[in-house]
Amino acid sequence: MFARAFRVRANTSIKGSDRRKLRSDVAAAFPSLSTEQVAELVPNKEELNVIKIYSHKGEAITVYMNHRNPILFEVEKVLYPTVYTLWVYPDLLPAFATWPPVLQKLAGGADLMLPGVVVPPSGLPQVTRGTLCAVTLLGNRAPVAVGVATMSTEEMLAAGMKGKGFAVLHTHLDHLWEYGDKSSPPALAPLVTDSDAMENAGDEEELQGKEPGSSCSPEPEQHVDIRDLSLRDRDTCAEVLGKEELHENRAAEPAEDASTGDQQEAEDSRTPQEQMDALFNQCFFHALKCRVKKSDLPLLTSTFLGSHMVSCCPAGKQLDIKKSSYKKFSKFLQCMQHQRILQVKELSKGVESIVDVDWKHPDVKAFAVPEGFSSASAAQDSKSEDREQVYHAPEIIPLYGVSTKMIPLFQESGHRKGSVLSSSEVRNIIINYVKSNELVDETNKNFVKVNAILCDCLLDKSEQDEISHLKWDELLSRCLERLQPLHQVTFSGQEPMVRKGNIEPIDISIAQRSSNKKVTIIKNLELYGLDPQCVANSLQQKVQASATISPAPGTKDRVQVQIQGNQIHHLAKMLLEEYQLPRKYIQGLEKAPKLGRKK
Repeated sequence: MFARAFRVRANTSIKGSDRRKLRSDVAAAFPSLSTEQVAELVPNKEELNVIKIYSHKGEAITVYMNHRNPILFEVEKVLYPTVYTLWVYPDLLPAFATWPPVLQKLAGGADLMLPGVVVPPSGLPQVTRGTLCAVTLLGNRAPVAVGVATMSTEEMLAAGMKGKGFAVLHTHLDHLWEYGDKSSPPALAPLVTDSDAMENAGDEEELQGKEPGSSCSPEPEQHVDIRDLSLRDRDTCAEVLGKEELHENRAAEPAEDASTGDQQEAEDSRTPQEQMDALFNQCFFHALKCRVKKSDLPLLTSTFLGSHMVSCCPAGKQLDIKKSSYKKFSKFLQCMQHQRILQVKELSKGVESIVDVDWKHPDVKAFAVPEGFSSASAAQDSKSEDREQVYHAPEIIPLYGVSTKMIPLFQESGHRKGSVLSSSEVRNIIINYVKSNELVDETNKNFVKVNAILCDCLLDKSEQDEISHLKWDELLSRCLERLQPLHQVTFSGQEPMVRKGNIEPIDISIAQRSSNKKVTIIKNLELYGLDPQCVANSLQQKVQASATISPAPGTKDRVQVQIQGNQIHHLAKMLLEEYQLPRKYIQGLEKAPKLGRKK
């Protein structure tokens, strides 16, 4: 339901009587919650908002927000908890466990098939068809998905644990989760041990006639943690994902002692998507093991992909995230973060960086560098890749939010305070408003009559007694000026992000230092997806001058590049020609030294 982006139509605060009704609805929908827990979930005094949204399929959905996180959503008058709520009350719904690799598919919109459900020694929870259930990952009791059972427990067992088990509504990593603070599931101890559950899962596979080599279970006496699942385990476990045609998802790597011919045959049997997933895994671990050092952190995710992972790609192959099952590099990194291999944070708004790597993780330690690569050449290759990294300028679209003063003008078209609109949408709404209220001047159609609403919304107090007509262009420009400025930024391979205000330009300035020396200072590179360190390295090589990185004054998470001399000519060539950034997003190019004849 939330696998794709949704559109917010309204955002309002919930008042006293509505809160009491919501509290009553929650108590009725989830009788296992105590009165204190219901009051904690729907508090009396804390900020509580309701948001009206439409899914990509056009479904009208109501989302309730508390502490900036969605806590409940309502579809066709039925309340459902979000994963944020289930992390606080993990036993609110009957829970069914699955393998960690399945989460990525569920977040992409797949339903949970019964082959992907792990049957614990104590048996499955008893549910009927249509029961609201939670989905957890093996080894952690914190739910990662919410779904509705498509059959009862008896029917699941009678079907041999085959077929669709749950229609998934919402998951960790989907767009509803992204609307909150994007926190990760807490680590909650399972009610049964992993080893027992995995041993039971192995028994179930044997009952279904599976080959022992395709089982995900380890030796019965071993205790298994999620993080101890090797790549081969994760790929093999992926066979349980949401399709009955299990052979389509089989991506088990060839055994180490297999012959070259057997390896080639096993690789050829995989689908192109599975081969691309395996290639991304290989380049990911290769880059972590050989290219990235602790001193490189924090490292922009775009730099990690373009400079480090690409350099680890075998000859004749090319990384293409669109051809993988992840579709977006951010989703791939989220999966690796879920395995606790690394940690990704948004240090600057909309720009993610890798801030921590667990080099002692079993998968990193177990990875063997392919033949033809060596750790000695890794640093040199990484440096050359820094220079050759392909940068794609982000797409930037100005947007507008409906302000309090402008509500009367836009509510007729169904918009509320905070509704986000493009300039063309604003134009169409204004035109329709003028025509529906017959405000076009009969004698001169280039003018619009100013009625009471237009007067209050668009005219200053000193103008209200003087202006009775406005030209179309002036009407539209006044309207845009009084709306809240926003902008949408779309980086290559990532979801669009809407930010408040107008985007700050890349700021270039010249400063005077001791001994009358000049330096060039560049700020706000991160806002455009540029790695300041890469820009500094490139400039330093081009002009043969010292370049340094330092915290930008007045900011929390940004840095500035400082290079000796007035280097604006070289910087302009880099930003405008190499990086293809529009000139309107660069401030200070006019400060370049004037070129004149030497006398």
